Amino acid sequence: MARENSKKENNENGNMSREEAGRMGGKKTSKTHGKEFYQEIGRKGGAATSKSHNKEFYQEIGKKGGVATASSHDKEFYQEIGKKGGKATSKSHDKEFYQEIGRKGGEATSENHDKDFYRDIGEKGGNSRSK
Repeated sequence: MARENSKKENNENGNMSREEAGRMGGKKTSKTHGKEFYQEIGRKGGAATSKSHNKEFYQEIGKKGGVATASSHDKEFYQEIGKKGGKATSKSHDKEFYQEIGRKGGEATSENHDKDFYRDIGEKGGNSRSK
């Protein structure tokens, strides 16, 4: 059995396969480098990727990631990460930040909706308060 596994890990010349060499190198690197090392190479990789890809690239990979994540997580997962994100954001932003994003959101909404939309949501809000 051990002989069989070593054949799978080696190429036809009897040398180590690229996959096995990568796995071994990754294990050794993880033992000799800390979190900061991986953060730094991740930052550098992200910067390099952003130079060679456009907005559509990021939209597409975000969409694929969202579909994959949605298929393996439920409503509670999204509520929890939303709560964590909100807490983290609140620690680094002030009242003016929230006023500004609220203003931008209101402007964007008003560009996409008419008076009937606002009448409907106002009515729903009023009804929910009266219950």
